[in-house]
Amino acid sequence: MKKTLLLSLTLWLLAGCSLNMVTGRKQLSLVQESELQLMAVNQYNTFLNENKVLSPKTSNDAAMVDRVGARIANAITRYYNSEHKSSILEGYNWEFNTIESKEINAWCMPGGKVVVYSGLLPVTRNETALAIVIGHEVAHSIAKHGNERMSQAMVQQLGGTALEVALTQKPQQTRDIFLTSYGIGSQIGAILPWSRQQETEADKFGLIFAAMAGYDPREAIPFWQRMSAAGSTNTPEFLSTHPSDASRLENLNQFLPEAMKYYNKRK
Repeated sequence: MKKTLLLSLTLWLLAGCSLNMVTGRKQLSLVQESELQLMAVNQYNTFLNENKVLSPKTSNDAAMVDRVGARIANAITRYYNSEHKSSILEGYNWEFNTIESKEINAWCMPGGKVVVYSGLLPVTRNETALAIVIGHEVAHSIAKHGNERMSQAMVQQLGGTALEVALTQKPQQTRDIFLTSYGIGSQIGAILPWSRQQETEADKFGLIFAAMAGYDPREAIPFWQRMSAAGSTNTPEFLSTHPSDASRLENLNQFLPEAMKYYNKRK
């Protein structure tokens, strides 16, 4: 009986796996991207209403986030058009907002809904490092890493219930799973860690996106070193899901030659 149940669960999970067009590896995907994008619109607006959003008209920091975000978004469109994979960005309607917060954090919801916390900017220090961060966070979203984490969490916590059903039967728990899956806010509990493989993928594609947007990808090395130093005394929210260690820096150095092929310095 136990073997039968185990086999049934294994087959069910395998049925929920799909080949990721971005990374080329199989992912557990029990929720549709279109469903998550619809949910993201609601959750994104709720988050913005609950926090102080800085206006690019009155805040140089917010203006910089908008500027970098627009360049990254444009670069991503050009990248996937050149790869004949524009369908990957279906449903993306980019938004970039900066909120006033001491937290060192940034994230991207499905469909390109991005938030940068003002507490991150003293660590990035410059526009290029900010581009490295935004490129990295957007890469997580495009590679559907949050989708994978949410699918895993829904299997563990809700028994694999369909998202539409879960939202009806257990709306708050489903909302919490969504928020933790995308690294949003410490007030909802422990944030799910990105896997090493997910982090490596986001680092690789994030460097390419930043380079195509005209930002020197070599800035990733000193930036992540600063992030590591920031976490040595007080672990920031951003580092709770982004482990910074020697292996990351080693990987970044390996990715840089390819990223530099895409780099054209902005005039």
